[in-house]
Amino acid sequence: MAGTSGYQSLITSDTKVKVSSILDKSVGKKNLTDGNPETCWTSQQGLPQFIQLVFAEPVCPRRIVLTFQGGFAGTQCAVEVAVSSEEPVWTTWTHIHPEDVNRRQVFELQELEPEGGSGIRCIKLVLEKSSDFFGRITIYELGVQGFSVC
Repeated sequence: MAGTSGYQSLITSDTKVKVSSILDKSVGKKNLTDGNPETCWTSQQGLPQFIQLVFAEPVCPRRIVLTFQGGFAGTQCAVEVAVSSEEPVWTTWTHIHPEDVNRRQVFELQELEPEGGSGIRCIKLVLEKSSDFFGRITIYELGVQGFSVC
Protein backbone atom coordinates (compact mmCIF):
# COMPACT_ATOMS: atom_id res chain seq x y z
CA MET A 1 0.00 0.00 0.00
CA ALA A 2 1.46 3.34 -0.99
CA GLY A 3 1.55 6.16 1.55
CA THR A 4 1.60 9.91 0.97
CA SER A 5 5.26 9.58 -0.01
CA GLY A 6 4.41 7.21 -2.85
CA TYR A 7 6.43 4.46 -1.15
CA GLN A 8 5.01 0.98 -0.79
CA SER A 9 5.66 -1.72 1.76
CA LEU A 10 8.40 -3.95 0.40
CA ILE A 11 7.71 -6.77 2.86
CA THR A 12 5.24 -9.22 1.33
CA SER A 13 4.18 -12.79 2.07
CA ASP A 14 7.03 -13.85 -0.25
CA THR A 15 9.69 -12.05 1.81
CA LYS A 16 11.89 -14.45 3.76
CA VAL A 17 12.79 -13.41 7.30
CA LYS A 18 15.76 -14.69 9.27
CA VAL A 19 16.75 -13.58 12.78
CA SER A 20 19.81 -14.20 14.92
CA SER A 21 17.82 -15.62 17.85
CA ILE A 22 14.42 -15.77 19.54
CA LEU A 23 13.68 -15.75 23.24
CA ASP A 24 10.94 -18.38 22.73
CA LYS A 25 8.37 -19.41 20.10
CA SER A 26 5.73 -16.96 21.36
CA VAL A 27 7.96 -14.03 20.33
CA GLY A 28 9.26 -15.43 17.04
CA LYS A 29 10.25 -13.82 13.74
CA LYS A 30 6.76 -14.16 12.21
CA ASN A 31 5.62 -11.43 14.62
CA LEU A 32 7.89 -8.88 12.94
CA THR A 33 5.81 -8.81 9.77
CA ASP A 34 2.32 -9.93 10.84
CA GLY A 35 0.91 -6.38 11.04
CA ASN A 36 -0.38 -6.98 14.59
CA PRO A 37 0.74 -4.28 17.08
CA GLU A 38 0.17 -6.73 19.97
CA THR A 39 2.82 -9.25 18.84
CA CYS A 40 6.59 -8.87 18.89
CA TRP A 41 9.95 -10.49 18.26
CA THR A 42 12.31 -10.72 21.21
CA SER A 43 15.90 -11.85 20.90
CA GLN A 44 17.91 -13.82 23.38
CA GLN A 45 20.52 -11.88 25.32
CA GLY A 46 23.82 -10.95 23.70
CA LEU A 47 24.95 -8.64 20.94
CA PRO A 48 24.96 -8.21 18.06
CA GLN A 49 21.51 -9.43 17.00
CA PHE A 50 20.25 -9.25 13.41
CA ILE A 51 17.15 -9.34 11.24
CA GLN A 52 17.64 -10.32 7.61
CA LEU A 53 15.04 -9.91 4.86
CA VAL A 54 15.28 -11.58 1.45
CA PHE A 55 12.90 -10.09 -1.10
CA ALA A 56 11.31 -12.10 -3.92
CA GLU A 57 12.27 -9.40 -6.45
CA PRO A 58 14.88 -6.60 -6.48
CA VAL A 59 13.80 -3.56 -4.45
CA CYS A 60 14.89 0.02 -3.75
CA PRO A 61 14.36 0.69 -0.04
CA ARG A 62 13.89 4.33 1.00
CA ARG A 63 12.64 4.05 4.58
CA ILE A 64 12.85 1.73 7.59
CA VAL A 65 10.05 1.75 10.18
CA LEU A 66 10.64 0.31 13.65
CA THR A 67 8.66 0.13 16.89
CA PHE A 68 10.68 -1.13 19.83
CA GLN A 69 9.64 -1.89 23.39
CA GLY A 70 11.16 0.83 25.53
CA GLY A 71 14.04 -0.59 27.55
CA PHE A 72 14.75 -3.20 24.85
CA ALA A 73 15.63 -0.99 21.88
CA GLY A 74 18.44 -1.41 19.42
CA THR A 75 20.11 1.97 19.86
CA GLN A 76 22.72 1.52 17.13
CA CYS A 77 21.91 -0.45 13.99
CA ALA A 78 23.97 -1.07 10.87
CA VAL A 79 21.88 -1.36 7.70
CA GLU A 80 23.57 -3.81 5.35
CA VAL A 81 22.49 -4.73 1.83
CA ALA A 82 23.27 -7.40 -0.76
CA VAL A 83 22.49 -7.37 -4.46
CA SER A 84 22.15 -11.14 -4.72
CA SER A 85 20.21 -13.51 -2.48
CA GLU A 86 22.44 -16.42 -3.55
CA GLU A 87 25.48 -16.26 -1.26
CA PRO A 88 24.94 -12.57 -0.41
CA VAL A 89 27.94 -10.26 -0.18
CA TRP A 90 26.99 -7.71 2.51
CA THR A 91 27.86 -4.03 2.23
CA THR A 92 27.18 -1.56 5.03
CA TRP A 93 24.82 1.08 3.61
CA THR A 94 24.33 3.29 6.66
CA HIS A 95 23.82 3.33 10.43
CA ILE A 96 20.63 4.34 12.20
CA HIS A 97 20.29 5.32 15.85
CA PRO A 98 16.81 4.59 17.23
CA GLU A 99 15.66 6.14 20.48
CA ASP A 100 14.83 4.01 23.51
CA VAL A 101 11.07 4.63 23.26
CA ASN A 102 7.83 2.71 22.64
CA ARG A 103 6.73 4.74 19.62
CA ARG A 104 7.02 4.18 15.89
CA GLN A 105 10.26 5.55 14.45
CA VAL A 106 10.89 6.21 10.76
CA PHE A 107 14.37 6.35 9.25
CA GLU A 108 14.81 7.83 5.79
CA LEU A 109 17.49 6.13 3.71
CA GLN A 110 19.69 7.81 1.17
CA GLU A 111 19.39 6.55 -2.37
CA LEU A 112 21.50 3.51 -3.01
CA GLU A 113 23.05 2.80 -6.37
CA PRO A 114 23.89 -0.91 -6.30
CA GLU A 115 26.06 -2.41 -9.00
CA GLY A 116 24.09 -2.35 -12.23
CA GLY A 117 21.42 -0.09 -10.69
CA SER A 118 18.95 -2.97 -10.50
CA GLY A 119 18.07 -2.84 -6.80
CA ILE A 120 18.90 -5.12 -3.92
CA ARG A 121 17.56 -8.54 -2.93
CA CYS A 122 18.56 -8.58 0.75
CA ILE A 123 18.66 -6.15 3.66
CA LYS A 124 20.00 -6.86 7.13
CA LEU A 125 19.60 -4.82 10.29
CA VAL A 126 22.53 -5.55 12.58
CA LEU A 127 21.53 -4.41 16.06
CA GLU A 128 24.93 -3.53 17.49
CA LYS A 129 23.88 -1.86 20.76
CA SER A 130 20.84 -2.27 23.00
CA SER A 131 19.29 -0.19 25.77
CA ASP A 132 18.90 -3.45 27.71
CA PHE A 133 21.84 -4.32 29.97
CA PHE A 134 21.76 -7.94 28.72
CA GLY A 135 21.52 -7.02 25.03
CA ARG A 136 17.95 -8.20 24.42
CA ILE A 137 15.91 -6.54 21.66
CA THR A 138 12.11 -6.40 21.36
CA ILE A 139 10.46 -5.14 18.15
CA TYR A 140 6.70 -4.81 17.61
CA GLU A 141 6.84 -3.41 14.08
CA LEU A 142 9.34 -3.72 11.26
CA GLY A 143 8.67 -2.06 7.94
CA VAL A 144 10.76 -1.45 4.84
CA GLN A 145 9.25 0.98 2.37
CA GLY A 146 10.34 2.05 -1.08
CA PHE A 147 9.92 0.85 -4.63
CA SER A 148 9.72 -2.67 -6.01
CA VAL A 149 11.50 -1.62 -9.20
CA CYS A 150 14.35 0.91 -9.17
